[in-house]
Amino acid sequence: MLSDTSIELRTAKPSLLMRTIRWLMAKRKPVFPHTAREFEAHMARRDLPTDAPMPDKFADKFTVERWEAADQMVVTLHPKAGPGAWHMIYFHGGGFILPMFKEHWPLVAAMVERLGLSVTVPLYEVVPESSHELQDDLADEVFAKLAGSHDPSRIILNGDSAGGHMALSLALRLARAGGPQPGKLALFAPWLDLTMADEAIRAVEPHDIMLKIGTLRSCGEMFAGDRDPGSAECSPLYSSKEDLALLPPTRIWTGRHDLFIVDSRTFTGKLRDAGIDAKLYEYEGAPHVFMAITPTKESKDTVKLLGDFLAA
Repeated sequence: MLSDTSIELRTAKPSLLMRTIRWLMAKRKPVFPHTAREFEAHMARRDLPTDAPMPDKFADKFTVERWEAADQMVVTLHPKAGPGAWHMIYFHGGGFILPMFKEHWPLVAAMVERLGLSVTVPLYEVVPESSHELQDDLADEVFAKLAGSHDPSRIILNGDSAGGHMALSLALRLARAGGPQPGKLALFAPWLDLTMADEAIRAVEPHDIMLKIGTLRSCGEMFAGDRDPGSAECSPLYSSKEDLALLPPTRIWTGRHDLFIVDSRTFTGKLRDAGIDAKLYEYEGAPHVFMAITPTKESKDTVKLLGDFLAA
């Protein structure tokens, strides 16, 4: 159950920089259309999107490896001093339908620079042009390859938004399979229920400048394909207590102006009830995937807490 030790409010009000960036974000064209009808019309006519290229300067700052798994591209960044003691697999967000954003690269770089770990980023093919099966195949092959050359207990799975869903889903598949397991799980504003069923989410919706319930439901149906979006397979919020009890220690970070805050709280409670070392960190006024706004106090605090989690 939730307790005073399982959820922590890290900032009682947003920093000035966060407020400024939120205001600017609200003036821009939204990443996702704000209605299901607009979303579906956009998806019907869109050109296949491509990943934001990794900044050229990364080649000077990090040791970069480019490789393939499940016929899809993967990038690994190591500190210049050599591979980190911890190796992170990071799944970027984008509703399963959008590729790597340019904002994801600075977040990945910050984790390598500040924490001294290696980070592998699967550049998965997106739906509906591809399929959830191919996304899962890539995740499975990336973990298997890294676990063959790195102590699995020193591998941490991480991801933001839909990428948090992918990291959690991979952890659940590995737990059920009973083979090598990751040592820890970190989730940045994870998408836990594709159906957005909890009515409490409606109270948050006016404050979320990026996400809207109807659009997310439509996107979730697109990702689910012929599966039930409300099943545990598609929505890990509904995983059984027995499956959740197999997960590694878990930390979650979510802003309070993020639709996913409601399910993050519920999921943290379920993890604790299943006996998992789990904690949720909340940030007042912070938008969806606020940690990607790397200059902010809130993002820096997230990376610090992640380092504390790895050191524990």
